[in-house]
Amino acid sequence: MSGVPSTDRDASGTRAAIPRPVWFLGWTSLFTDAATEMIYPLLPIYLSRVLGAGAASLGIIEGIAEGINSILKVASGWWSDRRGRRRPIIILGYSLSGVARPLIAVAGSWVHVLLIRALDRTGKGIRGAPRDAMLAQFADASSRGRIFGFHRAMDHAGAIIGPLIATAFLFFMPGQYRLLFALTAIPGAIAVAMLFLVREPESSTVAGARRGERSDAPANGGNGPADEHGLQSSKLPRRLWMVLGVIVVFSLGNSADAFLLLRLTDALGAATYVPLLWGLLHVVKASLSTWGGGLSDRIGRKRVIVIGWAVYALVYVGFATASTAAGFMSWFLLYGVYFALAEGAEKALVADLTPAGRQGTAFGYYNAALGLGTLAASVVFGFVYERVSPSAAFTMGATLAVIATVLLAMTPTRPAAHGA
Repeated sequence: MSGVPSTDRDASGTRAAIPRPVWFLGWTSLFTDAATEMIYPLLPIYLSRVLGAGAASLGIIEGIAEGINSILKVASGWWSDRRGRRRPIIILGYSLSGVARPLIAVAGSWVHVLLIRALDRTGKGIRGAPRDAMLAQFADASSRGRIFGFHRAMDHAGAIIGPLIATAFLFFMPGQYRLLFALTAIPGAIAVAMLFLVREPESSTVAGARRGERSDAPANGGNGPADEHGLQSSKLPRRLWMVLGVIVVFSLGNSADAFLLLRLTDALGAATYVPLLWGLLHVVKASLSTWGGGLSDRIGRKRVIVIGWAVYALVYVGFATASTAAGFMSWFLLYGVYFALAEGAEKALVADLTPAGRQGTAFGYYNAALGLGTLAASVVFGFVYERVSPSAAFTMGATLAVIATVLLAMTPTRPAAHGA
């Protein structure tokens, strides 16, 4: 595939399973998520017990933060397509989050946390779509699921390390949340440093698109004449928009994970082991994500996503009906299977349906579909959780997931050029 350095091939000319730049991007995600997950599992407890905020405030914080994240992914993805270079934008995004994250240590109210989380998510919004588009440059149709699954596995590996560090720290220094949060500056700095080892392909599909060359993406109706920037100016494929519409429906029931952590904390009666359980969840994700993405390469993206979404609905039903701590912990760990099946396959499907020169823009819209749905879901979920009951909120999420699963099963997802 154009854009994959020759050094990523072995002596026989066969492409390495995971190209070196993907490894470096994976290490960046690992350190970033380690820093994030030193904070995130403790955020509901920090807000409620240290800052005196309620579930509704948690929903507002997470919803607004993810909404900002999603909107910026559209803009940054579009801009990276125009520039033809993605790495500087990715570095900017990771740097901004690395600076913002430790500031939670000095927050005095939930409003301060909202502003800091919004700044952190601004960084994520800037880097997300360009990074995913860069990952797509190092894969073809037969390996996209595996590449994206591997990157998610590295991300989840960081989410194992972060909670383990937090658990050990709080074991020896109980209640020292602010110091713990300040120390996240260290892995954040390492994450940014790793990006300087990533060499962006000189002959990337984006650069080719800027020269008006035909990309090697599927002929799915998305290629067209170049605009004044040198990029193809046609609209994104109709089937991509259909898939994104279904993803919006699913995301309307996909509230912030903070609510599962809050429910789990209530069931356990204390927050001491919540970071450890959060780490175990990511053991499941990290162990299965590369396999889940590769499975979509073999049996089809839609089939794997449908199974993953069905698992999600089942988990939310479990959280609505469980009555014991063991039950909640079991459902919580099963939640990792949903991520392993759906995350890599969804991103690979977006790449399948999009011309190479438009992948930054497409991933921006994909992430917007997820984030804007999460914005609405988190705010509504928080109010239902607090004003009605936790069971009602989780039942609502499960119902929307089932509806989305049925809709996706009926949606054509193969590129039009393949006759689907």
